[in-house]
Amino acid sequence: MLVFVGLGIGGSQALSEKARKIISESDVVYFEQFTSPMSEGQTKFLQEITKCQFKLAPRWLVEDGKEILEAARNGNVALLSYGDPYIATTHIELRVRAIQEGIKTDTIHASSVITSLVGECGLHFYKIGKTVTIMSGIPSSTAYYTIFENLKLGNHTVVLLEWNQNKNFFLDPKDAISSLLDQEKEQNRKVFSGDTYGIVASRIGQDDQKIIAAKFSDLASQDFGSPPHTIIIPGIMHFTESDALKVLAHCITPPEDNTPKIEKISAQMMKKYIPMVRRALDQIAPHYKDSKEFAGVLENADLYIKDAERFYSQGQDELAILSIGYADGLVDALRIAKGIEPEL
Repeated sequence: MLVFVGLGIGGSQALSEKARKIISESDVVYFEQFTSPMSEGQTKFLQEITKCQFKLAPRWLVEDGKEILEAARNGNVALLSYGDPYIATTHIELRVRAIQEGIKTDTIHASSVITSLVGECGLHFYKIGKTVTIMSGIPSSTAYYTIFENLKLGNHTVVLLEWNQNKNFFLDPKDAISSLLDQEKEQNRKVFSGDTYGIVASRIGQDDQKIIAAKFSDLASQDFGSPPHTIIIPGIMHFTESDALKVLAHCITPPEDNTPKIEKISAQMMKKYIPMVRRALDQIAPHYKDSKEFAGVLENADLYIKDAERFYSQGQDELAILSIGYADGLVDALRIAKGIEPEL
């Protein structure tokens, strides 16, 4: 049998009696080491309540799974993990493999820092969008656009930071913020700036828990202490969230809504292309003033531009993009027919 045991975030004192019983009665106890760092004291406590074999499990051992599954096939095995076991997709995959191989499984669920930190910050959990991870040395374009999409919907984003157990490395929140600002220079979608409001939650559930909230420009000079850390980029904040954050966190600057600063890509396109196509039509029209057979084409191009403006003002972005595309095609055809180069 293979039991997935969540240790929660409260340390050894918060471990349930059921979890203690499973650990003490297992033939082999694996303690995975890659989802989050655990103190030496907590590891020692787990070793002490284990009556049989206790093994630290690096990522490769859990991902490979063969040793764990073989042990579970012949005896009772517990796989321990910080927080809730199924926050890690690796554990879900291992459970599926165990069931497919006819190995009985069970689960001891516990609190996860990902869910706990939202409440600790006073935010509403149902407003959390897609979670992202930022890794060191890897361009954070995926994180950039995921946060962008969440903000367009008004949702908050939980940003996980790299933890490398082999190198004992945890990405500093300041480096993660710097990575997002670097992406802004490259992507130029006006998602992030020094005025972006962020929350850095550190060591949630531990005695030295700390939550600091401020604009990026102010967070850059803060000392967040030892890891683990998580960043939250707030979307639309209900007044009860703002009020709670002021009480539960150290707010260097008052809570702010990041969504008014966000503009959809379609809106950015329309602001650029509607005036551009209008200028192109005004440029080409005088060359056809004596060509009555093209009057209908010029009129249709003008109407498509006006349609694009109307659809954009109504929030019908897809129709606006289609309309300005048709107008641009007609104007290009007229320009090419006269051999006229577009204005830059």
